[in-house]
Amino acid sequence: MSTQRVFVARLAGCAVFDPAGDRLGKVRDVVVIYRPNDSPRVVGLVVEIPGRRHVFVSIGRVTSVDTGQVITTGLINVRRFQQRGGEVRVIAELIGRKVTFADGSGQAVIEDVAIERNRLGEWDVGQLFLRKPKTSASPFAKGPTTFAYWSDVHERQSPGEAQSAEHLVASYSDLKAADLANTLLDLPPERLLEVAEELSDDRLADALEEMPEEEQVHILEALGEERAADILDAMEPDDAADVLAQLPEDQREELLDLMEPDEADDVRALLKYGPDTAGGLMTPEPIVLSAENTVAEALALIRRHELHPALAAAVFVTLPPFETPTGRLLGIVHFQRMLRYPPHERLGPMIDDSIEPVPATASAQEVARLLASYNLVSLPVVDPAHRLVGAVSIDDVLDYLLPDDWRTGDAETHAPLAGGRP
Repeated sequence: MSTQRVFVARLAGCAVFDPAGDRLGKVRDVVVIYRPNDSPRVVGLVVEIPGRRHVFVSIGRVTSVDTGQVITTGLINVRRFQQRGGEVRVIAELIGRKVTFADGSGQAVIEDVAIERNRLGEWDVGQLFLRKPKTSASPFAKGPTTFAYWSDVHERQSPGEAQSAEHLVASYSDLKAADLANTLLDLPPERLLEVAEELSDDRLADALEEMPEEEQVHILEALGEERAADILDAMEPDDAADVLAQLPEDQREELLDLMEPDEADDVRALLKYGPDTAGGLMTPEPIVLSAENTVAEALALIRRHELHPALAAAVFVTLPPFETPTGRLLGIVHFQRMLRYPPHERLGPMIDDSIEPVPATASAQEVARLLASYNLVSLPVVDPAHRLVGAVSIDDVLDYLLPDDWRTGDAETHAPLAGGRP
């Protein structure tokens, strides 16, 4: 068998299949152990399976690694991956570490790691892809790159010490928010906080929205009040309200005072409602227009990239004012219906007034029933004066109705299969 070499950064995200061609998940990391006077030995892969659960797949169960895919025996253990003492995750911990060349020629940073399969079928760390310090003062310049073997360098950090959070954030740049959240939660606690510090406010806010509330609270408390307030500003108001509702009242008010006034006002309005009501689940920022607005104007608002898809399915037509709480709700104009009319057409004749709005005090179960009955993805929420105060979408209701631990995948009932860690 000839030597096979794969760079870990290219392996991340590759699909994992069983021998029959059924997809099991995707690679999230490679686990190695250090050895005295030798390069680290690969012991397995961290694989994300359906339900966003990260599991360990022993390298002995990997039968083939080709471009864009990994083939296994199909026998895996679906218990959640837990890193053991002495184990190092290549992407999460090794990439980004500083090293010194053994020949005294200087220092470099690990940007990628090649793992190699030898003639005995074992996988070890082979070449390192390194970047040396830049030689130009230009802010756009990068240092030269080179390859080296493990024996050619010495780590400037102690084994097991974390790498630059900046490099780790860069390796996560293509992850969707839900995948980023799950990946962060699998990091050691201190690494999670280091990476959270490095992430932009918007990126971290998106990830927090996909985490259980207790994890959200833990991270925000660790970041400090000023940064926590910035993150809450970047979160959807209903998600920010859910987090703040978990905090003591004095701490909650301190954070609200540090938030942008407009964002804080939206969150305060949501905190007045119970968490299991339409008011507590809704967003206070749906698309609101008048009957005189045109199809073109409505479609321009729907096209906004930051708008959640469920809220882009319809616009709500009211009397002035057009910010919540609005004037009296007149009805809904569905996106699909707008597509059937010319851009200059007014919204008034297209209004669907057959859908009853829900009061802010309606239960989550009642909202779910109405969404299912009318095949809708969102519903208007009104106050006793029939003024629009927000919209509740199907994803908000699912978040509430699903088990508390659905985000982590622990609610699944998979039976452990053979081939897990001994």
